[in-house]
Amino acid sequence: MATRQRQRFVYGHLAWVLGSLLVLVLLDALTLELFFVVSLIGFLVTVELVAPRTVSPRWRRRLWVVIAVGLAGFAYVVVKRILEILPPGLV
Repeated sequence: MATRQRQRFVYGHLAWVLGSLLVLVLLDALTLELFFVVSLIGFLVTVELVAPRTVSPRWRRRLWVVIAVGLAGFAYVVVKRILEILPPGLV
């Protein structure tokens, strides 16, 4: 049972990443930061979609480390973008 959930998770996230990559290329908006953010959103959505209702398998408990690293990366991207927008003498 846990193997099927894990496979659904991997296939779902892989489909999201490839789909988002295709859309970003077609829109000519592919940047590493945007791809990272869209992939992180897909990862979080996929984690919630395959969440079991009762008992959490061991492999799902380890996903919190990946989520924490992803959110730290997202915070870095947001701070970097904000610093780019602010005038040079303000910071």
